[in-house]
Amino acid sequence: LVFCAAYSQNQKPCVSSSAGDVVDIYQREFLALRERLHSAEQENLRRSKELNLVLEEIKRAIAEKQALRDINRTWSSLSEETRLKLWNVSSSKNVLQLPSIFHHLPHLLNREDSLLPAVHLGQGRTGVSIVMGVPSVKREVHSYLTDTLSSLMSELSAAEKEDCVIVVLVAEADQQYASSVADNLKRLFPAEIQSGLLEVVSPSVHFYPDFSRLRESFGDPKERVRWRTKQNLDYCFLMMYAQTKGTYYVQLEDDIVARPNYFTTMKNFALQQPSEEWMILEFSQLGFIGKMFKSLDLSLIVEFMLMFYKDKPIDWLLDHIMWVKVCNPEKDAKHCDRQKANLRIRFKPSLFQHVGTHSSLAGKIQKLKDKDFGKQTLHKGHANPLAEVTTSLKTYQHFTLEKAYLGEDFFWAFTPVAGDFIRIRFFTPVRIERYFFRSGNIEHPGDKLFNTSVEVLPFDNIQAEKEALTEGREKTPKYHRTEDGFIRIGTFQNGIAEGEVDPTFGPLEAMRLSVMTDSPVWVILSEV
Repeated sequence: LVFCAAYSQNQKPCVSSSAGDVVDIYQREFLALRERLHSAEQENLRRSKELNLVLEEIKRAIAEKQALRDINRTWSSLSEETRLKLWNVSSSKNVLQLPSIFHHLPHLLNREDSLLPAVHLGQGRTGVSIVMGVPSVKREVHSYLTDTLSSLMSELSAAEKEDCVIVVLVAEADQQYASSVADNLKRLFPAEIQSGLLEVVSPSVHFYPDFSRLRESFGDPKERVRWRTKQNLDYCFLMMYAQTKGTYYVQLEDDIVARPNYFTTMKNFALQQPSEEWMILEFSQLGFIGKMFKSLDLSLIVEFMLMFYKDKPIDWLLDHIMWVKVCNPEKDAKHCDRQKANLRIRFKPSLFQHVGTHSSLAGKIQKLKDKDFGKQTLHKGHANPLAEVTTSLKTYQHFTLEKAYLGEDFFWAFTPVAGDFIRIRFFTPVRIERYFFRSGNIEHPGDKLFNTSVEVLPFDNIQAEKEALTEGREKTPKYHRTEDGFIRIGTFQNGIAEGEVDPTFGPLEAMRLSVMTDSPVWVILSEV
């Protein structure tokens, strides 16, 4: 513009033409700028709306979280009756409300983890024929749990071990104690846990309700009412956990021993029933021991137990379930018993025997024995090679080592100390393929050999050392040899020592059991 003004004295047409072009240019640019500003303003309004929506969502989320905290605090302060009413109104949009475990145990709503096991050890095996439930609690005097598990698992064949699960419920709110039991079982039965045969669970401390407000009934003192009430809930927890794992569920206790071949006997008896109308198959006449249920029936049984868990013990509740199912109030008691007999079928002889004397109820001594279990076998004999047997242990009464080796009785001796031994010297060298030693028996399951090794003495020590005691290019020791020439080939685990003898040892001159540390108990050798 300045240039055109200075030049306009002689070039007027140029000035007029140039000014018009510039105005057009700026006018177009101004219009374009105004359009861009309008678009930017619209975009700004749109973004502002989006930000406001996000802000509202954040505020709403914060408010809901705070409201949830307030609800939880309020819910905890409400009575159980009020909670049930609120639950019925607000839990669903449906008009009809279905009962659930929260109706019977409303305190479970206080914690999200109330139904999750506090301890859970195992592989989660499913699809088996039989699940065995073993509830266990802390006893003041003596625990029979490990002996019970040893009895159950030692009577199973390799194929049977693949077709069942044993679930131990450590029914204690003390999580430290429950964890210690699980750790101990993991140490004692590592192969069984790793394979999936054995599982250990413990309920959350929040699973149990407040037992202080229980009403006394049937003449039972408050402590017994609490004990039986908690026991009912323990059974419910165990059944709920086990119901999806197998076809049948068998309820056991933690202070029993099992008869040989018990697993296949139970399975065949269930499969051979002429109809599916049965509800309980009984393999013991005592309490809640050896009771088999179809897993499909467990939901019904658990719900019935939860409705009346505070009112009556478990054996009464089971009888009531059957009464409701088949008894006619217009008929007499004999007719009812005949109807219930179709649901509750007894197998004889009993497959399980109760061995505990100290009840889980503090201070209670119970000497219950199942008469149908038959005479208890305290020893088992085998046809062993002729041999001379000697021991450094002091024999108790007439329970000699010679009788145990011949299969006539069991060997019973006073407390072993480190260095004690049991020696079997064969009259003539003999090839041994397998060995099996069992310590303890049904009446004295705790009298076992602990930290004891199994040793052999080959007849041809030089050849045995050449063939079997070294391996690999560097000839590293394969077995441990003692100072007197015996070769250590095994140890006792849970009171049992079994295994194969390396064939390269050739004929054996002797076998020996050597105690490596002092024992706290007497010892019984019930099977050789």
